[in-house]
Amino acid sequence: MLIPRYYFADDFRDFYDYFLSVPHRERIFPKGEHLWRAGEPHKNIYYIISGTEIHFAVHENGHRKIISFHGPGTVFPGYHRMDYRIELSLETVAMSEMRVLEFSVDQFSNMFEENTALGQQVVNWYSMYVNLLLFENIHQEFNPSQIRLCNLLYLLSLGQPANSGLQIEMTQEELADILGMSRVQITRELTALRAEGILATKRGRLLIIDLPKLAALCSAETV
Repeated sequence: MLIPRYYFADDFRDFYDYFLSVPHRERIFPKGEHLWRAGEPHKNIYYIISGTEIHFAVHENGHRKIISFHGPGTVFPGYHRMDYRIELSLETVAMSEMRVLEFSVDQFSNMFEENTALGQQVVNWYSMYVNLLLFENIHQEFNPSQIRLCNLLYLLSLGQPANSGLQIEMTQEELADILGMSRVQITRELTALRAEGILATKRGRLLIIDLPKLAALCSAETV
């Protein structure tokens, strides 16, 4: 049984040689550069060779909601031919220097139609992404703040940007932006988890000390 993922990587690695064999443009994005800006249409699709990007929505009030992270071996944004208004509120930014293969939507359309295996993987990838969004809307929405945070930390510990063992490279502000919680709530819940010996915190990072104990506080859908 698959569980939700916030960090996507390796989903299209088997297609790397194929991607190299078709028309494409290789690009480097420095850390902090946008791959997709709010207000821009969905026009380019990237296969990530190295580096990690963060994907989020920008609300008209200025707040942002972090949706997901994408690393080597995956494709983002996903391929489709629809024109969604909400996409004008989406942004994707390089968290580290990124090397990518760039395709236009039209180029990827041709690939989608000629390569059956790639088409199937695009569908599978979207089902994983929908699973994350359903998880966010159902389980994360209605759970208490501690369970929501524990769910997130557990899932990030399984694979996330700059992962090193059970070290999570993420600020409290980023945790708040993913969960839609205040910094005060995040600080309170992290303090409680530290007191229980589940994790330790340093500037811009968290270290999971007792993963089984953290998992025991998660919802059943997560573990």
